[in-house]
Amino acid sequence: MTRLLLDAVHYQPGPRPFFADISLSFDRSGLVALVGPNGAGKSSLLRLLAGLAEPARGRVIHDGRPLSGLADRDRARAIAYLPPDGRTAWPIEVRRLVALGRIPHLKPLRSLTLADADAVDAALEKTATTHLAGRHFDTLSSGEQARVLLARTLSVGADTILLDEPTAALDVRHQLGVLEILAEEAARGALVIVALHALELAARRADRVIVLADGQIRADGAPARALRPDILADIFGVQAPDGLVSGGLRLAVPTS
Repeated sequence: MTRLLLDAVHYQPGPRPFFADISLSFDRSGLVALVGPNGAGKSSLLRLLAGLAEPARGRVIHDGRPLSGLADRDRARAIAYLPPDGRTAWPIEVRRLVALGRIPHLKPLRSLTLADADAVDAALEKTATTHLAGRHFDTLSSGEQARVLLARTLSVGADTILLDEPTAALDVRHQLGVLEILAEEAARGALVIVALHALELAARRADRVIVLADGQIRADGAPARALRPDILADIFGVQAPDGLVSGGLRLAVPTS
């Protein structure tokens, strides 16, 4: 069954349209990677799917209901979104920051329940940040901050998880770890859609890859099909004559 659907969406944030009558459907679970060059539309697509950007025409449907008709609290419970900037407005303690993901579940003027506390603990454990719980966010390295923000996103417990470049500040080991976490979330039944620049990560772990360029879908399918050598050469300007090798992507040299 379909969890998320873009139905003939037309998105025009400026004087010219960016997405023109784009349609996409996403199953109820799985790990989907959005890839493409800078400016391809990955962040805009995630914002549309999260209900943070309004289409000029068309609809975004979540579990059979228009996203625009959902109350903010209901949408925040159903869809967890991790933006790309990785900042906070004040030097908050890590555990309190992760606990912000539970706000959509709280009744007015109520404190965290035991279930909320368990969700926070689980998110810290999944992201290997439990030892940072008492630290202040602004004292962490960029990689530690990235994992804490991922923990906040996971603490929501949403069935739809949208992430914009969650691995950008991480070393290779932690990049692989984050993709493993996201794959586990998909395996438990979540729909996980993640924007990535690292094509090898998409090739290694994604169930489905959507290639975007200039606001258009240029390829959509399993990694071996969506990341074919001809597509890589055309969209990314790299030569990869062997394509996917042993579950990873072998990139050669720029085409020009």
